[in-house]
Amino acid sequence: MRKNSYPETYVHPVTISGEQDMDITLFDYELPPEAIAQHPLPERDQSRLLVLDRATGQRQHTHFYHLPDLLTERDFLVLNNTKVFPAKLTGYKAESGGRVELLLVRPLDEGRWEALLKPYARIREGQTLILAGGHLRATVGKKGGEGKGEVVFTETGERLWQQLFKYGEVPLPPYIHRPRGRLSSPVDQERYQTVYASIWGSVAAPTAGFHFSPRILRRLQEKGIETLFLTLHVGPGTFLPVRTTQVEEHKMEGERFTIPEETAKRIQQNRAAGKRLIAVGTTTTRALESAASEQGGIRAGEGWTDLFIYPGYRFKVVDALLTNFHLPRSTLLMLVSAFAGIQLIKETYQEAIARGYRFYSYGDAMLIL
Repeated sequence: MRKNSYPETYVHPVTISGEQDMDITLFDYELPPEAIAQHPLPERDQSRLLVLDRATGQRQHTHFYHLPDLLTERDFLVLNNTKVFPAKLTGYKAESGGRVELLLVRPLDEGRWEALLKPYARIREGQTLILAGGHLRATVGKKGGEGKGEVVFTETGERLWQQLFKYGEVPLPPYIHRPRGRLSSPVDQERYQTVYASIWGSVAAPTAGFHFSPRILRRLQEKGIETLFLTLHVGPGTFLPVRTTQVEEHKMEGERFTIPEETAKRIQQNRAAGKRLIAVGTTTTRALESAASEQGGIRAGEGWTDLFIYPGYRFKVVDALLTNFHLPRSTLLMLVSAFAGIQLIKETYQEAIARGYRFYSYGDAMLIL
C-alpha cells in the first residue's frame, strides 16, 4: 500500500455541513449481528484499518500495524489515557433476594456514589443491597430517573476502593455477551483497556486506543511522530441511546476531562509549525474541541464537558480522526458524521460491512483524513 504524501504545511480544515432539524433516522443502518466483535483479536495491532479521505471519498483497506507507515513526522497524535475501573457490581436485595446490578458512575462524597441501577423499577429508595458476594453492603438513596440513583456503602475510603478492585468487574458494553452469570472474562480484564491507560476513572473504555500496542507506539516514536496525552473519564452518557426524534434535542451528560499544561503547549507548538493533529477517538475529540478557542488555541486545565458534536459542528483543532465503527443512532456515529459527512460515512460503513470488518468496541478501526 502506498504511503500518503502531505503538503509541507498542513492547512487545518473546518467542517461545515449546515444540517438543521435532523431526524434520528438519518443515522440508522443495518448491521448483521455476526459483524459485532465479541472478543478482541489475539494481537491488538492485527485489527483491520479502513483509511478514508473525506475530501475525495477515496477508501483504502489495510491493517493497523501499517499506521506508522501512513503517517510522517508532520503528524502528531493525541490520546486519552483514562483507565476503566471495575465499576460493575452484582448482588441481591436483602429483603427479597431479588437480583440487582449496579454500574458505579462517579463518587459523590465519602461512601456515596451515583450509579445506574438494574432493574431500576424494582429497586426502591431505602433498600439494602448485598453486593460482591456479601463483601459489600449499600443502601439505596435518592433515585433520579433515567436508571440512575444514589447508593451509600457501609465501607468508605481506601477500604471501599480495595473491595471494588477485588470484587468489581469490567463494565463491558451490553452488545458484548459472556456466558450466563459472567459479566466479563479474564481476557477482558486486560483487553478492555488501552496499553497506555494510567488514570483510573472511566466506566467505559476509549476503544479507538485498543489497537495500539507497545510495538506501534515504539515505531511512531522512531519515526518522530509525537504522541500526547489528555484524560477524559468516560461516563455512561457517551453510550446511552438517543431517545429524541430530533438530533438537536438530545442532551449529553457531563464528563470530566484534564488537559495537562505540557500537552496544551505541545499542541500549540505543533499546530503553529503546520503539523496535523490526529485525535485518537471520539472522547479525545470532545475534550480537545471543548478546550479549544475559536482561533484554535487549547486551554490547559480541568473541566466538565457536555459538548454534543453532530453534523453542522465546526471543528476547531482536530484535523484527522482515528476511531472505531459505531452503533446506529449513537452520538459517536453523529460525531464521525459531523467530521466526514453523513452520506460518506453511510457509504463507508456499507463497504466495511460488505468486506467483513468487525464493528464496535472490540472491532476494527477507521482513520479519517
